[in-house]
Amino acid sequence: MLKFIKIRFEGDKLYRHEKTYQLRYTDVDFNDRLKLSSLLSLMEESACLSADELGFGYNVLKPKNYGFILVNWYISLDRTIKFGENLTIHTWPIKPKRLAVFRDFEFYVDGVKVGVATSRWCLVDLDDFSLVTSDAVFGTDRTYNDFRSVEFNSWKIDEIGGGISPDYSKTVSYSDYDHYNHVNNTKYGDILLDAFSVDELAGRYFRAVQIKYVKQCKYGEVLDVVKRRDEEGFWLVEGRVDGELRIQMRLSFDD
Repeated sequence: MLKFIKIRFEGDKLYRHEKTYQLRYTDVDFNDRLKLSSLLSLMEESACLSADELGFGYNVLKPKNYGFILVNWYISLDRTIKFGENLTIHTWPIKPKRLAVFRDFEFYVDGVKVGVATSRWCLVDLDDFSLVTSDAVFGTDRTYNDFRSVEFNSWKIDEIGGGISPDYSKTVSYSDYDHYNHVNNTKYGDILLDAFSVDELAGRYFRAVQIKYVKQCKYGEVLDVVKRRDEEGFWLVEGRVDGELRIQMRLSFDD
């Protein structure tokens, strides 16, 4: 079992990792608004820095052949995040279940909260990506900040199904890969939104996003991406390789 460092702020506030990011030219889209892929990257960065801080980061887990794999994101924004703004991300781990590790987020611009997010991860053996129980890292006698940024547990996303001509196809290549030898979770923020045209996205911004990572995508595979609206007006976007479901997203835009 790995050592989990207990960290508290001054007083009786439970642990949060906090980091401010100055949004760069490359973080925004043609509307000068923060790209979904950029937000996912900043969230992953904060999650990794927090894990390092608490004693279960990549450099600690890798020698033991363990790794965290993202399963789900849920993000809700109150407003557009724009170029030139400074985005402060708060994040903290929630008490894990046997095979699920949870992490919440809050987003601030100039001290004003502009959004929240929650995520589910699993711990795997990197030899074969088989699941490892969370107590292999966390044990059972730990103190957690169990404040929830958002109460969200509806992780299921309806499938679009096969037999539909793709709106976009992507061959997995070098730039998509990370150190686990699969497409990094943040890359899907671009891949899935590439199913929309520039005209469809002009003047629009994502407000609520739910992503489910079903199965890894590997180098050389062709990911076919399709989209449609559901009965509630949300967009469903999914990617399949040879008809096999790999990734799902449900999102809404402001207009």
